[in-house]
Amino acid sequence: MLQHLITQDAGLRMVPTDRGKLATAVGRLQDDLRALPEEADPVRTRALTRWIGVGQMCLGQHEAALTFLRQSLDLAAASGNTRAVVATSLNLGDAHRYAGDMRAAEALYRSALGTARSQHPELVDFALQHTGKYLMERGDLAGAEAHLREALRLRIAKGDTELIGSTQAALSRVELLIDHAAAPGAGDTAPRQWSGQWTSWLRSHTTARTPDRWAEDFPAIRGAVRGLTAHQRVHPRHLRDQLFPAELITAMAQEAEAALTADGYLHNGKWNAAVGDAANRFAGQVDLAAVVTESTGLEVEQPHNGVYIAYLEEGQFLDFHVDEFGFGEANLILCLKHERSVAGLTVSTTVFIGADGYRACDLAAGECVVFDGAITPHGRTPLGAGERVVLISFGFRARDVARRSAAPGRTCVPWTG
Repeated sequence: MLQHLITQDAGLRMVPTDRGKLATAVGRLQDDLRALPEEADPVRTRALTRWIGVGQMCLGQHEAALTFLRQSLDLAAASGNTRAVVATSLNLGDAHRYAGDMRAAEALYRSALGTARSQHPELVDFALQHTGKYLMERGDLAGAEAHLREALRLRIAKGDTELIGSTQAALSRVELLIDHAAAPGAGDTAPRQWSGQWTSWLRSHTTARTPDRWAEDFPAIRGAVRGLTAHQRVHPRHLRDQLFPAELITAMAQEAEAALTADGYLHNGKWNAAVGDAANRFAGQVDLAAVVTESTGLEVEQPHNGVYIAYLEEGQFLDFHVDEFGFGEANLILCLKHERSVAGLTVSTTVFIGADGYRACDLAAGECVVFDGAITPHGRTPLGAGERVVLISFGFRARDVARRSAAPGRTCVPWTG
């Protein structure tokens, strides 16, 4: 009900993508709940109270969240629906954790995990994921890593790229915390702080909005960017010769359009939507790991996450930034559709900043670009009149664990003094 309005913050806690929109949506659910007749189906009541509680938790309304989630859990228990009991217990555990009551949270997580293992094996990965995040926050990094690795194995077996990506992001954060704990002298800047610092610095010194500024901007940022990109594991490469099956590209383009229309959400200046069956079929039938490995020399695993991305309005652009390390050591952006006006004077491109300047890639449908999103500054120039761009972005982990950057703070951080 509210998934498209919820994302994760630096600590992997759920927060609104747009606070006002989420508050409005929660209010509508509360209106629906109040409008239910006394003899209403308790399943509907349980679903509404659960989502109202989750929404209020994301908005920071802890007491209200706890009240509604307890009500939903009581309804699930009274109906004998143990599957709903597990799912709602995890939500209530999160609500207690967000409110600072770690003891109550632990009891709920442990109970949910035990019930899932004994009665609902399809929910074990979810229980492990929530318990792992709790352990990470509590400081039990070894326990968190063990729970998340088990969750990752189960989710890889499920083949759900979105779930795999969520667990890999949590596991990557735990690995980074372990690394920093083992080497406190190596720098104590958190990964998200590091990427945030670089993104803020880039946006204060240049912009993807006005390419005419690039020649003027670059001399002032050359040294810093060279220091950053010296650590690249993958150099940007525009791949025009990949013969991906046209029917798979078309199917993803159609799925992306439907997902963006139904559940698309604005994030960082672009439209995002979760991938579905068409993207999973594509990833299963096309050896994307081989494409990345052959073109970059970095041996990678099959993609562990993916997201649809769209630019739909004239002037829409994505300013320069670097990604979180959890997305992967290599990224592949595949163009699914690029509509452009014949009369249009400008064409939107994916653009990178490297040691020698700016590089623009005009991607046509079926073409892709591989790069290191966590270290290579990248963005998209503004759409011209009549343009629409639909892409899919995949993240890959290096097969060699030693090639995975566990301490980005050891690379340079832009001077902010």
